[in-house]
Order: sequence, then C-alpha cells, then structure tokens
Amino acid sequence: MLHPLDLSILFYFFAILFPITSVSLGLVCDKAIADGITWDLSALGGPKSVMHSIDELVSLKNTTYTIDICQGLILKERKTGERLCPFGSRVCAMERIVNDNISVLERGWPIAGELKEHSGGHIDEKWERLKTSSSTTNTEIEGVKLEMNGGFMVRDNGKKRPQKAVVEFICDHNRIGTENLVNPEDEYIIPSPQNTMLIESYNKTAKTTENIIDPNLSSLTFVEYNQDGEDLDVLYLSWRTKFACEDSKEQKRNNEHHWSFFSWFFLVIFLSLVAYFVFAIWLNFNRDGARGWDLLPHSDTIQDIPYLFKDWIRRVINTIQGSGSRRGYAAV
Repeated sequence: MLHPLDLSILFYFFAILFPITSVSLGLVCDKAIADGITWDLSALGGPKSVMHSIDELVSLKNTTYTIDICQGLILKERKTGERLCPFGSRVCAMERIVNDNISVLERGWPIAGELKEHSGGHIDEKWERLKTSSSTTNTEIEGVKLEMNGGFMVRDNGKKRPQKAVVEFICDHNRIGTENLVNPEDEYIIPSPQNTMLIESYNKTAKTTENIIDPNLSSLTFVEYNQDGEDLDVLYLSWRTKFACEDSKEQKRNNEHHWSFFSWFFLVIFLSLVAYFVFAIWLNFNRDGARGWDLLPHSDTIQDIPYLFKDWIRRVINTIQGSGSRRGYAAV
C-alpha cells in the first residue's frame, strides 16, 4: 500500500503533467445548451435593466430589475450593493417611490444568483429550448428559456422569501437585444468594454427597418412578478434577440456528436501516457519497493528538469551579455 506522502507526490506530479482546465461554477452565457443545441448569448452580457411601474395614486412605485447573464452584478455604490444586491447576484430588484419628482430608494433584493454565502441559495441554472418546453403553449416560438434561483427577499417580519427568475430569450432576427433599454438610477459597474464594441459592430448590420414589433419597444421587457406562490416569488422577463435564433444551430448539434481526428488523436495520446505512468509506478513499487520520487519513471530526469532549465537560462543570459560593447575581447 502506498504511503500518504507518496500519494501526495503522485497527485502533485499528475497535476503538473496533465493540468485540467478548471470549470467555473455557475451560469455560463456563451454556451447555453438545451436539447442538443448551443446558443451564444455573450453579446448580451453586462448589466441590462427593465422597469415596472405601479401607480399608487399618491405616488408612483418604480421597480427596476437588472440582469447580467454573464457574470455577477456589482453596484457602484458598494455599501448599497453589499446590503441590497450582494456579490454573486445575477438579477437584482430596486424599488423606488416617486413623489413630486423626488425618487427615494425604498428597498432592494437579489432575485437570482450564487448567493449561498449571503444566506441565499445556489443559482441552479436551467436552460430549456422553447420549442420543446413543457411550459410553452406555442411550439413555433424559437428561442431558449433560462431559469435561475438563489435569490431572497427579507419580509417585514424578518423571514426570507425565496426568489426565482425566468427569462425567455425569443428569436428576433432584427434585434440584437440591447435596443431601448432602461438606464437605472442605481448604476452598475460595466465589467468590460468588449461587449460594447461587439454590440456596436452588430448595430451596423442590424435590419431595424424590418421589425415587425414596434422598434421603440425595449428588447428586454417585464412580463410578471408572481408573488402568489406558496414557497417562492418568480420574476418573468422576455428578451427578444437575434442570438436566440436557431439558424445554423443544427449543424452545431451534429458536430457535437462527431469528434474530429485530432480530438481522438490527442485523447489516445493522453490515455496512453496515463497508462504508461500508472503501470511504471505500479512496477517500481512492487518490484523495487520504491518510494517518493523513485516511484515515477525517469525520476532522475524529472528531478533534473529545474536545474537544466536554470542552466539554459544562464546560458541565454551569458550569450546576451557576451554580445555587448567588448566585441569579443575579455577584460584584462
């Protein structure tokens, strides 16, 4: 049986030899997969907002819902963000009371996100193709639906009410998805200028003149905030965008099931190397009783790699310094 120290050395070696790309937990916007089809919605990344207003006679209640499907929301006002829209939120609500043109922030809460560390829940995102969705009555609608969990609202009695967000990305060949969006009073940090540049390039080719829907309408619209459920409240949003269309997606679905020659080639090489090292380690342990680095095949060469690298660096430095102003003459 291998000693625990030997196992740690072994695992460390394999981690260096065969590094595995870490997978970021949570929502990924550039690979939304449902029913074998992959959508790339990364152009919709960054804070996007929609407002719902309720006339309460003496005042107006405006609730702004802000969503970022690519990464967590970050409010510029950090103290407000930590309290109302904590780090990890993907959808946040900000409720303001407007009276005599004076707007006062009444409350805010996260509706969805990876908020377990903030006494919320996990996002547990789910993608579903609209054409095959059980909740869709019209199977002709093209697009994809996203469900996100993890949010919570603290009620007046101090109890937390779970929240959920459902976003339907509906195919609209004439809309990018950033048209006529609301500019919220609560400013969010835009993570990267890349999305802005990408959207500007798409705007140059967008066929806005062929819009069937009123071009003045926002691409992101509020549908409903349902608080009638027994266990949780659900926010429903609709997002019209060309990136929800399935054009050329069938080919992607077929490609996912057929690996290329190079994929198989590298897989065979990888498995062969793993089998070779495992067999050599087993042989060294059972035949020679090796321990530690001696378990590995070619252990002497592996241990010499740092020294060989340092020697190579030294030679390079000496070569560069040797090509200075002395032109081959040594100092006396």
